[in-house]
Amino acid sequence: MEPPKASDQGETSASDIASAVVVCVLTGISTLTQRADFVRAASARRMGTGSFLLQARLRSDDTCVQAGAIRIGFTASKKIGNAVARNRAKRRMRAVVRAVLPELGQAGWDYVLVAKPQATIARGYADLMADLRRALTQIHLEKAKP
Repeated sequence: MEPPKASDQGETSASDIASAVVVCVLTGISTLTQRADFVRAASARRMGTGSFLLQARLRSDDTCVQAGAIRIGFTASKKIGNAVARNRAKRRMRAVVRAVLPELGQAGWDYVLVAKPQATIARGYADLMADLRRALTQIHLEKAKP
């Protein structure tokens, strides 16, 4: 007996999966994992919004990560609430970053989003996106000023 043939509708091939992986790798967005990176970002530029605090720094001494990569970190302290609330705040911030950072983020920068109590979880998704767009624009405008 012959196995059934795969139809062209709804099926994903190995080449489709490989191309999706290449797109993710080419965007050059990775996450911050080392405490030292978070500390360096905390001492750099800051932009507060109604939803969160954005900390950003231009990397210059980076040897272990590609020079052109964008790195992102998320922080939600116990002021946000219990573990469920902190995880929800970080999930919302990750979703906003996936939507906005590829278009407005600049290569070679580290960004850290710090959740605000009662705001990150309660604020609407469109407002979160608008806040991140405004904060990224302001951070990079400050860089251009002499």
